[in-house]
Amino acid sequence: MPTVLTRLTWGLFALSLGLLVWPPDPGWAGDTFLRIDGLTRLMAAVTTFVSGIVHSFSRRYMAGARHLDRFYARLFGLTLIVLLLTAANHLVLFVLAWTAMGWVLADLIGHVRGWPQARAASGYARRSFLSGSALLAGALGLLGVQAGTWTIGGVLAAVGTLSAPVVVAASVLLVLAAMIQSALVPFHRWLLSSMTAPTPVSGFMHAGLVNAGGVLLARFAPVVFELSAVMLGIVFVGGVSALLGQAWMLVQTDVKRQLGSSTVAQMGFMVLQAGLGFIPAAIAHLLLHGFYKAYLFLAAGSVVEHTQPTPGERPAPSVIGGLVTLITAVAGGALFATLTGKSLTALNSGTVLTLFVVIAVLHATRSLVRRAELSATTRLWAVPAVLLPAIGLYAAVYNGVGAVLHTLPMAEAPTALTPLHWGLVAVFVLAYVALDRGWHRASTRLYVTLLNTSQPVPTTLLHNREQYHAH
Repeated sequence: MPTVLTRLTWGLFALSLGLLVWPPDPGWAGDTFLRIDGLTRLMAAVTTFVSGIVHSFSRRYMAGARHLDRFYARLFGLTLIVLLLTAANHLVLFVLAWTAMGWVLADLIGHVRGWPQARAASGYARRSFLSGSALLAGALGLLGVQAGTWTIGGVLAAVGTLSAPVVVAASVLLVLAAMIQSALVPFHRWLLSSMTAPTPVSGFMHAGLVNAGGVLLARFAPVVFELSAVMLGIVFVGGVSALLGQAWMLVQTDVKRQLGSSTVAQMGFMVLQAGLGFIPAAIAHLLLHGFYKAYLFLAAGSVVEHTQPTPGERPAPSVIGGLVTLITAVAGGALFATLTGKSLTALNSGTVLTLFVVIAVLHATRSLVRRAELSATTRLWAVPAVLLPAIGLYAAVYNGVGAVLHTLPMAEAPTALTPLHWGLVAVFVLAYVALDRGWHRASTRLYVTLLNTSQPVPTTLLHNREQYHAH
């Protein structure tokens, strides 16, 4: 079974690539239950590629494990469910696929049935997913009844005719369902508690499972973008998760939990970009983060070692280094804005997106400048030589995703700036300064607070190494 399902998955990837480059929508897909659009094609390619890697990786990683056929059957079934979810055009089919996705993922989290901790993690995740499914069912039920249609396309076309209370209620329910699936604060504990899952499952989560919150917001963008207050709420919850997830990652000592905290942060950034009105940015973030984080999880075992932390030596800061860092960050933001068509003069939510790129480049340049193993001269010329082409590549991915999603309703809906936007930028700048200065290490109270608030469910923790050997 592992061999057959691995080959089938790679066959699905080849088919997905064909659909990705095939311009017309296939007529056989119909329009009532299934619809193949740009988002479907893109997510199919991402999902099947990561799934193929995980299937192939698991043939060695899971060799000799109990219930191997059951593991592969669920892994392949989850791949098919995600494909169905992204192609579903019927509201009921979408909810059923969403529910099945959570159910099978929770089952994989508890794959090692002999561990009480794995069963506890599976049960907690399943309850979280079922709660999200109930919220999603409520939102789509409201929209379907009010719009008088049970297709996603029909609901989106009728958004302008829906009553304001229905749009508000449906939007809030959709956002909550997306937050649960993408492990945003305060629904993040299911992800941090899922480390009992086999490592390939943790890698596969980023192929459309944890990222599904972004897919949900992209699919129903006309609904959640109808009211500016809802968009501001999305920006707020995404920003909070991004900040807390990044802070939690800094205090973790467990490799997989560190990656899980990073995922909370990155999913927050993804949702934040959607709240700014830029679905292509959110999907591009989903794509790049999915590939990178899946790789990190699959490679997690190679970085585990017994070691004692030693204080690292950082090069002394210099005026020239600081100047090169600042110029590179500003140039990176300007390059991104120019290549993606974001105006540098018209102030809107695109300005905030560009400022976040500047902050990200600033953090990356500071990290590169502080590499003690590089000479001072190398550090200075390497900063722009490495990071500016990387920004150009990111902008190319952004534009490519935008081209694929050009038929998606309200793919880009920039909004006017508000005090919340400026406040969020200020908080991110302050957080960057705190990270750069190492405040999380200097303050014992802050360190302990971050560590305590990032703990998984206690019943999911394995305390004895011998428990690993038993299964």
